[in-house]
Amino acid sequence: MTKSRQVDDYNAPLVDRGGRSGTALRIILLAIVLIAAAAAFVLFKDSLGNELVLGGLGVLAMVGIFFLVSSVIGFIEVMPQRQSDGLARAFLNSHPDGTLITDEKGRIVYANAAYGALTGARKATEVQTLETLLSRHRESNEALYRLVNGLREGREGREEFRLLRAVGPGGSAGAHWYRLKARLLKPEDGDGKPLQIWQITDITTEREDQERFFKELQNAIDYLDHAPAGFFSAGRKGEIFYLNATLAEWLGLDLTKFMPGSMNIGDLVAGEGLALIQSVQAEPGLKKTVTLDLDLRKSNGQSLPVQIIHRVTSMRDGAPGESRTIVLTRDAGQENEQSASAAAMRFTRFFNNTPMAIASVDGRGKILRTNAPFLKLFSNIVSRDDLERGALLETIVQESDRPQIAAALAAAKDRQGDIAPIDSRTPTDEARFFRFYVNAVIDQSDEAPEEAAIVYAVEVTEQKALEAQMAQTQKMNAVGTLAGGIAHDFNNVLTAILLSSDHLLLQARPSDASFADLIEIKRNANRAAVLVRQLLAFSRKQTMRPTVLNLTDVVGDLRMLVDRLISGTNVKLDVEYGRDLWPVKTDLSQFEQVLINLCVNARDAMPQGGTLTLRTRNLPAAEVAAFNYSYMPHEDMVLVEVTDTGTGIAPEIMDKIFEPFFTTKEVGKGTGLGLAMVYGIVKQSGGYIQPESEVGKGTTFRIFLPRHIAEPAVATEAEASDQAVASGGANVVELVQPKQPEDLTGSAVILLVEDEEAVRRGGKRMLETRGYTVYEAGSGVEALDIMDELEGKVDIVVSDVVMPEMDGPSLLRELRKKYPDLKFIFVSGYAEDAFARNLPPEAKFGFLPKPFSLKQLAVAVKETLDS
Repeated sequence: MTKSRQVDDYNAPLVDRGGRSGTALRIILLAIVLIAAAAAFVLFKDSLGNELVLGGLGVLAMVGIFFLVSSVIGFIEVMPQRQSDGLARAFLNSHPDGTLITDEKGRIVYANAAYGALTGARKATEVQTLETLLSRHRESNEALYRLVNGLREGREGREEFRLLRAVGPGGSAGAHWYRLKARLLKPEDGDGKPLQIWQITDITTEREDQERFFKELQNAIDYLDHAPAGFFSAGRKGEIFYLNATLAEWLGLDLTKFMPGSMNIGDLVAGEGLALIQSVQAEPGLKKTVTLDLDLRKSNGQSLPVQIIHRVTSMRDGAPGESRTIVLTRDAGQENEQSASAAAMRFTRFFNNTPMAIASVDGRGKILRTNAPFLKLFSNIVSRDDLERGALLETIVQESDRPQIAAALAAAKDRQGDIAPIDSRTPTDEARFFRFYVNAVIDQSDEAPEEAAIVYAVEVTEQKALEAQMAQTQKMNAVGTLAGGIAHDFNNVLTAILLSSDHLLLQARPSDASFADLIEIKRNANRAAVLVRQLLAFSRKQTMRPTVLNLTDVVGDLRMLVDRLISGTNVKLDVEYGRDLWPVKTDLSQFEQVLINLCVNARDAMPQGGTLTLRTRNLPAAEVAAFNYSYMPHEDMVLVEVTDTGTGIAPEIMDKIFEPFFTTKEVGKGTGLGLAMVYGIVKQSGGYIQPESEVGKGTTFRIFLPRHIAEPAVATEAEASDQAVASGGANVVELVQPKQPEDLTGSAVILLVEDEEAVRRGGKRMLETRGYTVYEAGSGVEALDIMDELEGKVDIVVSDVVMPEMDGPSLLRELRKKYPDLKFIFVSGYAEDAFARNLPPEAKFGFLPKPFSLKQLAVAVKETLDS
């Protein structure tokens, strides 16, 4: 910006248009002279030559007419421009803001009257540049500097600054506020450099008004903050935008840490008071105010009994709007002075904070009054407005249960006692169960003379689920016990059949007519043995050989087998392996049987084709809890999912799919033991299985196996055996090894203890054919007598587990007292862990599961003797 320069007056035009109007006047005069000259030539044509006269006359006339027409056109163009210039000049001169227009070097092009009055200039020669006016003060000089730099970069700007006295020479003393704005004015034709427009305004009065407004607002906020009542405002979703200091002090909140929207109404209200507040709803586009007695929650967890005046608004579409709430509390002195009111308030608090939903009704079932839990439990059925309009109790129960409610209310109206509770479900959600207790009102109060009954409601959904689960568990356990007992008896029968068929096959030749029949007998006996093993699996009494497994390897090894199972169908196999799966501990062969069985069922459920998915992944305890299965502990699990896109399982049979012999397949295509076996193996492995299905969309079986955490290894003598499995502290040696001895004969003395005569007789005969000396006993007591008669000269004892008088484990304990090195083999249809846990830790024995063949018995005896 340069120093000041003089201008003619404050009303100098925005753009100097004076040169253009003078030129137009000269053009008109010149055109008149030319036309006059042409007329003179006409008058004196006789004195001049004709050709010269006519030629000059034509030229002068044409030129004159041209200039005349041009001047007329010029007048048409200039007149509107002169008028617009006048309007612009009048507008700028009358503008209340001081306006200054300068070029890029700061030279003044225009200054209006307001600028002169603001800067104290009385005539044009006293007009000063902004730099001269504002550079005397640091605040204004810095503001001017920032705006000048902004204009150089092509940016508009504005600044406000405060000076201790008015600008201009002889400015009045006292603080003054100014607003300075700057922008660029580009030429209309686009050529040339832009001008700078500056506007300066004295905003002292405006600032004083703002300060006065803010001061009044601060006084109002201070009054509201320290009013003798609490106050808070909330948004549409219940988020608190403001609470006053009084309420914060009551609740022990630090207002310096409060951020609008960081808290919710639910954070302030204790107990079931939130249900009361949420029940207040206004009609669309209106407001509603109610008074409620409830408890607020202090920061230390204590309750503060208060009465609130709660006003809510509603949007035009019925959506909840903002709310404003006044909070009133009573101290001890006020409660003594207003004991009746205080007692009513205490009763309201207890009434609303009870864990049971309560409602009072008249003889017709009209709901007269409810507490907060009632509104919370049935909020999706009846609202506060419905209650005010006289909603009936029957609206919250299913239609089929309404006669029972009506009968109970009639009994209450008749003042009868001991009205039986009523279990019902809500009409909107059949999965929720409630139990209603109806009590008669003997003495009606003056406040509610029509009150006939008090109804208490408790949600029993979880209790019903537990009852159903317990009933299902008891049924499965009962069926399992029955199946286990049947399987044990069948094992004895099958053992006798297998031993007898083996004996006959040893004596028969392949060319004999009976040889094929004997083979068929043995084949069917083995098929029956498979069914028995499935029953034992369901009853969780089968023999398990648990080992630590990585399910990624298990599923990977089974993939080719599953591919073969689904070959020839339109079923696609999809395997999703989880990363870094935790180890689990289960029987490898049994778990493979579980997966194969589920995959076969999935294949059969997709006759038209589909997708079979095997999925594995780790489940931390938090994710296990998210499944919300009440029977499953919240601990780390490994999840295996078998999913199909088949026909699905109907809900009415979902509870029966794990029961033995239950099947939906055609006759001859399924035994109904597949899923029963799956259930038993998973349970015996310490896991859980949960099916989920939707008819027409498919089924998913989820298997949860506990994460196995290895314990530090402790060296024991059991590690020296061929294969030892700890079971209940006893060391069990598995006798059926993949590598079997070639010579199965021997000369040892064997004591065979078996209460089933057919099994005992068959076993004795088979062992004797191998060269052994066999003594037989029908019970444990008889076996002890025989041992005494033989003076302990027995090399090995082969004993059943379940026998009358004395069972196998008891016999083992008694014999080991006298003969600690005596070798012992248990044979049983039950799993060894069913009895091994009752034996001392140092007890060692072999185990042979029933049913068994002659060869398996001979191998077991030979391996035990050799070990």
